[in-house]
Amino acid sequence: MHDLATGVSHFRDTVFPAKAELFARLTTTHAPRTLFIGCSDARVVPELITSSEPGELFVIRTAGNLVPAYGPGADGVAASIEYAVTVLQIGRIVICGHSGCGAMTALAEGRDLSAVPTVAAWLRHADAAAARCPDTAVDALVRANVIAQQANLSTHPAVARALATGAVTVEGWIFDIATGAVTVVDGSGSDRPVAA
Repeated sequence: MHDLATGVSHFRDTVFPAKAELFARLTTTHAPRTLFIGCSDARVVPELITSSEPGELFVIRTAGNLVPAYGPGADGVAASIEYAVTVLQIGRIVICGHSGCGAMTALAEGRDLSAVPTVAAWLRHADAAAARCPDTAVDALVRANVIAQQANLSTHPAVARALATGAVTVEGWIFDIATGAVTVVDGSGSDRPVAA
């Protein structure tokens, strides 16, 4: 297992000095162009997958890459979305699911989640995906979930306004852990590899 203190020492002694100019700029500038909403799964690292530098992505990670539909009351996901779209004025939102997702596996297999009631309640945000996906295969549910979360995202007022004016685009991606492939998905079924 990677020792965190050793990692911090490596960052401080090797990585940070090599990127000192970048970090100097970042002390006064925060202008990411993409909001990346991905799964909390430790195998899915947005900056690694996209080869992004610090400051390039505004990242939200949730179990199952779930985006609750907008509703009354404050929550961290809604606040982060609103901040990214309204204050940072990001121009692109990516919702990224992945192969072997534990949350989607639990739903697809109908696992008993009574020992983790908070997790069970959270996964209710994937009900629309499960309802639209007659196929119980995990990969099919991962895909349906990405599409459902795009729909949930559009219920957020800041996103709806930005979509209406063309200020933001929304994409659904699936990252395959075994191959490193990233696929763009949409409701039409015309999945395609992410193009440069």
